[in-house]
Amino acid sequence: MPDLPRDSDDQLGDDFDDQFGHRRDDDDASVRPSDDPLGDALSPEIQEVLARLTGGQVDPEMAKALKDMGIDQVDPAMLQMMVGQMQSMFASTDTDAFNLTLATDTARKTVSEAGDSVVGEPARRQLAQAVQVAELWLDEVTAFEAPGISTHAWSRAEWVEATMTTWGTLVEPVAEGVGRAVGDAMRAQLQQLGEGGLPEGLLPAGVDPAAMLGQMEPVLAKMSGAMFGLQVGQAVGTLATETVSGTEVGLPLVADRSVALLPANVEAFAEGLGVDLDQVRIYLAVREAARVRLFSEVPWIGPQLVAAVRDYARDISIDTDRIESALQSVDASDATALQSALQDQLFRPDPSPAQRAALARLETYLALVEGWVDVVADRATRDHLPQSAALGEAVRRRRATGGPAEKAFAGLVGLELRPRRLRDAANLWAALEAKHGADGRDAGWGHPDVAPTGADLDDPLGYVERFGTSESADLDAALDQLLSESEAGPSDGDGRSGEAGPSDEDGR
Repeated sequence: MPDLPRDSDDQLGDDFDDQFGHRRDDDDASVRPSDDPLGDALSPEIQEVLARLTGGQVDPEMAKALKDMGIDQVDPAMLQMMVGQMQSMFASTDTDAFNLTLATDTARKTVSEAGDSVVGEPARRQLAQAVQVAELWLDEVTAFEAPGISTHAWSRAEWVEATMTTWGTLVEPVAEGVGRAVGDAMRAQLQQLGEGGLPEGLLPAGVDPAAMLGQMEPVLAKMSGAMFGLQVGQAVGTLATETVSGTEVGLPLVADRSVALLPANVEAFAEGLGVDLDQVRIYLAVREAARVRLFSEVPWIGPQLVAAVRDYARDISIDTDRIESALQSVDASDATALQSALQDQLFRPDPSPAQRAALARLETYLALVEGWVDVVADRATRDHLPQSAALGEAVRRRRATGGPAEKAFAGLVGLELRPRRLRDAANLWAALEAKHGADGRDAGWGHPDVAPTGADLDDPLGYVERFGTSESADLDAALDQLLSESEAGPSDGDGRSGEAGPSDEDGR
């Protein structure tokens, strides 16, 4: 009978045995606590978990040292989960800035704990009908056409799967900075440890912690990637329990330009509004369909938004000293407190000049997108939905109290967006429409050079007055004249086609 491949956990245990001299009983497939007399050092449950991690026995001195560090206060079930994650992490060959697979799994677990279910066929039909109505109404109020992609009715887990790759792209620069900072902090602590710097028995006799630095580099990288992956997964998972559509946060998260809504979250949003659920569903479908049209018809805005987020994240300056202080002052056995302390240190840095510039661009672009959606949704629904105004006000209140977008960016890249910019942008688009019509309003997206800026949001009426001024009209007329002359060909002095070139005398 051929030998079966060995499980990765078995190999991990053997590797640990080889390094630290522990013993594994291969004749017994189950993992048992050590038979060594540990007395009252650790409970049998925790001994079993540690035996699984070490591949066999738990050294009494090591057990005593771990108890002194407070491991006996940790819930055995939580410790069991942590051990499983550690074994999975160390067996992984992932070398990215953060563990995207772990982030996705964590997000899915987060939504599962909050409650999630498969979207049934009746809900899918209701959503498809709502989107069809929304597209018809939008055709009447905007020149931007629908991309013609299918409609999605997603569960929370499906939204996670569909958007996580884009989230990974957005936060990758933060993950790289966090990895460097956490690695530097832990290396600094190890380098300061000499003989006797750790509790006796935690490491084999004669092992210098500082000498292990080189060997621990890959482990530190994986630990950092796993930590940030957990952070991203929890943030995205929490967001999935609140967001009502694919791109409510204002970013092009859905790759196929489809109109996607989450029926469970739409129903949760409708609770307490006193508005018929059908009206709520159609109104949110109008907003999402408008946003999808914008991202499809204005190809530069999506990349600009992503670039602004990455530029902000890339220049995050993380104070290593503060991280070291957090690691020293928090009880290592309290995983929640440790994560909270690290989050406070990692994700709220003082912005640099480059970050301020990136933040200004991001706030401006997000405000322009959502302000335009506000105006277009109002125009599309006010003659059709009796509660259109109430629904618009509900959306504005949701943003003002910290909607999904604000929570997402605050948790992932330390951004706190200002709702005031959204109101300013809506006022600008409405004023532009009042003076130049819907086509003129949408023409403001024609090119990044003519799109409104942050300064224009401070003075929307000034932008409206400058947009389509006589200077621009004269330039357009001159361009039309050049094009018409080019098509007609050269003219001669009698007015016929063609004009003589300069004479020798004129040309000298």
